[in-house]
Amino acid sequence: MDITSITSTALSSLSSATDSTSQAIGLAMLSKQLDVTDAMSASMIKAMENSVNPAIGGNIDLYV
Repeated sequence: MDITSITSTALSSLSSATDSTSQAIGLAMLSKQLDVTDAMSASMIKAMENSVNPAIGGNIDLYV
């Protein structure tokens, strides 16, 4: 999702909004940013786990 367009739209509406509306917009933006950061950190942790042991889970060798 493109955060830049949401941010510019929210910032333009903040100047004409009331205090409660601007707080609600700010809280919604913070919530979305926390969700994005959480997803990115989960991806980074997965990539770090794979870099330490890249062969684990990649192949299954069966000897009969």
